[in-house]
Amino acid sequence: MDKNLKRMATMQRMQVTGLELFYKNGYYNTSVDDILKELNLSKGAFYYHFDSKEDFLIEILDNLLARKVYSMLIEPIEGHDNPLHLITNCFENALETAVHNEMDCGFILNNLINEFRGKNEAITRRLNEILQIWEVNLVSAIQKGKFNGHIDRHVDAEGIALFLMSSYMGVRTLMAEDAPSARKYRFMAQLKQYFKSLEVKHSPLKA
Repeated sequence: MDKNLKRMATMQRMQVTGLELFYKNGYYNTSVDDILKELNLSKGAFYYHFDSKEDFLIEILDNLLARKVYSMLIEPIEGHDNPLHLITNCFENALETAVHNEMDCGFILNNLINEFRGKNEAITRRLNEILQIWEVNLVSAIQKGKFNGHIDRHVDAEGIALFLMSSYMGVRTLMAEDAPSARKYRFMAQLKQYFKSLEVKHSPLKA
């Protein structure tokens, strides 16, 4: 295998394993030695690829977490006239992964934001940037739905985006604690009812 390809494959494997451990145990409760033990690599191999544990996490955020959030929560709703049913399907699919994950620990972006708040400005800034990209895309999708006549023009797109993000992160946290399937079902039922209230109300046709 070409040396560059081998190096990229090793870095990818390290980052995937690191993300899994940070998700399960938290960043501060996971040491470089824990990561190396899981990978069966030497400390020299780690520092050949990464300058520090913080640098390692930044690479994970840029290469894995941002892409994960994009593929799960942003890409499915991009470029469509009516976002409401797409957001419904998007949340349905994203939450389903938690139902079947026995080691579920909640929404990792939310976990890391809470863990780093007030502790590391550089990491917190990167995490918030991922969150902001999600928010901007939600606002844009809702505004497009308003413009195309699917969502009531009086609704607050920024407010809806904030509500959707906070409710999604909240239910993911609750699903990690207990009864994930039941909580997902109840959440999605209420979300669908909420979306009905946002739709344009058509006047009944006169006879």
